Amino acid sequence: MSVTELFGRSDRFDDKIVPVGGRPIRVRIRRGTGVPLVLCNGIGAGLEVLDPLVAAMDPTATIISFDVPGTGGSPASPIPYGIPALACGLSRLLTEIGFDVVDILGLSWGGALAQQFALQNPRRCRRVVLVATGTGALMIPGHPRVLAKMLTPRRFTDTRYAAAIAGDLYGGTARLGGEAVARVFGKQMHSGSRIGYLHQLIAGAAWTSLPLLPLIRQPTLILAGTDDPIIPIANAHIMNALLPHATLHLHRGGHLDILTNAPELIPAVTSFLTTP
Repeated sequence: MSVTELFGRSDRFDDKIVPVGGRPIRVRIRRGTGVPLVLCNGIGAGLEVLDPLVAAMDPTATIISFDVPGTGGSPASPIPYGIPALACGLSRLLTEIGFDVVDILGLSWGGALAQQFALQNPRRCRRVVLVATGTGALMIPGHPRVLAKMLTPRRFTDTRYAAAIAGDLYGGTARLGGEAVARVFGKQMHSGSRIGYLHQLIAGAAWTSLPLLPLIRQPTLILAGTDDPIIPIANAHIMNALLPHATLHLHRGGHLDILTNAPELIPAVTSFLTTP
């Protein structure tokens, strides 16, 4: 499905490859008004996976999405990288495409990048939205049987497999049938690479924000599902207690409901971002 079919006027979308530190990064900009919202995706996912979220947002808002190295249309890095280095690269990317102060939303693995970006860029990052995410290596993990399904990117390349495991892996609306999750994953133009997926696994395993959460001074919305097998709900309560300016929004969905049930959850995000 094309950008035009999803969102209407294609002239509002700018898809480009931007060199950052000598590495090409694919970025998509939906032109609009107000403080831009930067979207940080989950592990292994190309930016098209976020289309349902973008479609449910305020149509006048500026939204920036991108593929981290090794996902979607961004080639894999020749060496592993850390979350702090990736946050530095994101800051350079925003400078290259002409944006200064932004809001940032991180989904799952992307929540680590969003937290690190807020820490490293206190004057550039206005507000933070953390969706279905935790504090990295030091957090309450999901069940090993669930996490084992995330060791490979197979669910992004095999839609039947994605549909079959969606309920157990993601919970929430995915328990009603995995077809919606498979459709979201099937929108990706590029499947990424196994080495890129491995680099993301390593980066997440070597990072934690737990002792640093009190240093994130930006207003932060924590959006968490009570039926999330990957990120148990206790992690949201821990983050809410440690972040100085946090707002906790709980819903009865799962890990990917922000994508499969976007019209119900996005109003909470929009309200948080637009409230003075």
